Amino acid sequence: MDQALSAAAGQVSEMVRASRQIVLLSGAGMSTSAGIPDFRGPDGLYRKLGIDNPERIFDIGVFERDPSFYYGFHREFLRQVEAVKPTAAHRFFARLEERGKLAGIVTQNIDALHQKAGSAKVLEIHGSIWKSHCTRCGKGYSYRESARKVESGGVPLCDSCLGVLKPDVVFFGENVMQLEACQELAAGADLLFVVGSSLVVTPAAWLPSLCPGTIVIVNRGEISRTYLPASRVTLHVEEDIDTFFTALAERLGFPV
Repeated sequence: MDQALSAAAGQVSEMVRASRQIVLLSGAGMSTSAGIPDFRGPDGLYRKLGIDNPERIFDIGVFERDPSFYYGFHREFLRQVEAVKPTAAHRFFARLEERGKLAGIVTQNIDALHQKAGSAKVLEIHGSIWKSHCTRCGKGYSYRESARKVESGGVPLCDSCLGVLKPDVVFFGENVMQLEACQELAAGADLLFVVGSSLVVTPAAWLPSLCPGTIVIVNRGEISRTYLPASRVTLHVEEDIDTFFTALAERLGFPV
């Protein structure tokens, strides 16, 4: 273990031990570590599928006019989700929850990898693919039910009324989910981790500023200071996410 990584793991382990209300805000970086490429990256789904205007994929107006455009993307995304497993970082926060140290997770991701790792206290501010509903009659569908329909090709339709199914993902033009609960969670944290997020997308990017306690960012690359000034960040760890949380777990005495 190199000196910088060891020092950061040691410093954060003391923060964890001293804290009672730990909260995680997780972003796309945790999913890319699991093997889901950033949608916009060189190996991302947008480029793979030849999508020139990716903002249209999650535009609710476009979905209502032509849901087949979204489902061309969604079908491939589900195949990627099926192939990946939670990372060491996902498992780390699940273990913290088991030990009664984690108050909850706010995630910007829609892949449910936190739940797969064993976390129960998860607020999905941008929704999730794990449930779908009929846009006409409101009938709900489980992940497996809707995934079978998606994989069969075309636009999945409701068994009851033949309305179009939509996953419970927040599209542009729709309100985010559980915002008040997310705000309360951040405001009650004595230690807030921001992991794999550049704090650009609102309203999730506003949440760390509500934390009255210690803030630790684990993310390589630039972090937006628009909503969280550098003076509020106790430590910015620019290490590989899973390498860092594996080292931190070792310091705390539990495997991931």
